[in-house]
Amino acid sequence: MLSIKVPPLGESIVEATVSRWLKKEGDVVAAGDTLVDLETDKITVEVPALKPGVLTKRSKAEGEIVHVDDVLGELDETAVGAAVGAAQTAAPAAKAQAPAPAAAAPPAPSRSAPPPPAAESGTTKSSPAARRVAEERGIDIAAVAGTGRGGVVSKPDVLAAPTGGDRAPVAARGSTSAPSSPMRSGNGAAPGERETREKMSTRRKRIAENLLQSQHATAHLTTFNEVDMSAINALRDKYKEKVEKEQGVKLTFMPFFVRAACQALKQFPTVNSLIDGDSVVYRHYVNMGIAVASEQGLVVPNVKDADRKGTIELSREISEVAKRARDGKLTMDDLTGGTFTITNGGVFGSLVSTPIINYPQVGILGLHKTQDRPVAINGQVVIRPMMYVALSYDHRIVEGQQAVQFLVRVKELVEDPAAMLIE
Repeated sequence: MLSIKVPPLGESIVEATVSRWLKKEGDVVAAGDTLVDLETDKITVEVPALKPGVLTKRSKAEGEIVHVDDVLGELDETAVGAAVGAAQTAAPAAKAQAPAPAAAAPPAPSRSAPPPPAAESGTTKSSPAARRVAEERGIDIAAVAGTGRGGVVSKPDVLAAPTGGDRAPVAARGSTSAPSSPMRSGNGAAPGERETREKMSTRRKRIAENLLQSQHATAHLTTFNEVDMSAINALRDKYKEKVEKEQGVKLTFMPFFVRAACQALKQFPTVNSLIDGDSVVYRHYVNMGIAVASEQGLVVPNVKDADRKGTIELSREISEVAKRARDGKLTMDDLTGGTFTITNGGVFGSLVSTPIINYPQVGILGLHKTQDRPVAINGQVVIRPMMYVALSYDHRIVEGQQAVQFLVRVKELVEDPAAMLIE
């Protein structure tokens, strides 16, 4: 009997929640099949079967808290041959017992049992995670084009597939289990319900703890400014098609802010520092954290050595790390080592906000919605695309003057992007 244990979860992660079992007791599994998903405060960990066998026991239920090396279940590696043989013997027997069709009737497939899901029939190769997401979203996985090796359908392929329309009936067509709860409306409540209660996930609880720790452990202060986005907009309009065609990346304004922040951090290194006891650790590199809103909650993956990279390279890496965050494919390396963070509430329509520092960092830059506003330039009132920007900082180590000057420097560089090329 082989014990299925909680694997190492990563730096500083001591516990996880059993998110979902993908296999039932008695299921035959192949080596590499995902048995259970564990949710940590940072990433989702898939626990695979190390050897083929039969899942004989699930020791932990969904929602339980587990720690590294805890036993999740048991796998009988000696029973797999017998289980597979029994399945192969049962198939011809069932076929022999099936009634023969009438002589005049046209040949038709037997309806004595529902067809197995396409993902398990052998006609479509797919990963366990892809099958799970397809089932949740009501997507016919057989209709999803696989981009993995050998045409395997992966989780990102399913997430990119459209839902609804003629795909919606898939759950009713392929599912053999009844729903465990009544149909709920978009706000999570069934018709007639006045209140609902849902247990917080491990990730949500840890996010809440980190935010409170940041507020309690730092002298939190925010300073504001506004940026004229005319120059960046003109630059993007001129080159975005060329960049996308030749480089295969979309030219957003985020890499320009990343470059501006990196250069401003070199001038004001305290904003990129770290308080360690009674010492200040100055980092002479920038691992730029990019806050990404995903279905699992807010995560902050970082682009390593962002200060050494150009605009196109930053565009590509920001796009890749954001996609991994939304697809739940982040690694611990993506989530550790950040020195400064940028968060963009403007994508959701936020006009102004006070971002919370990503502790133990000492500064975070908040971007907001670009909005046409009247401004006075050279004695004339003109309409310009303006964005409010905010810098929240730890006043224990960052002086107000440094914070204001840092934000002014970011403003100057974004309003004159050519200046970033000569520094």
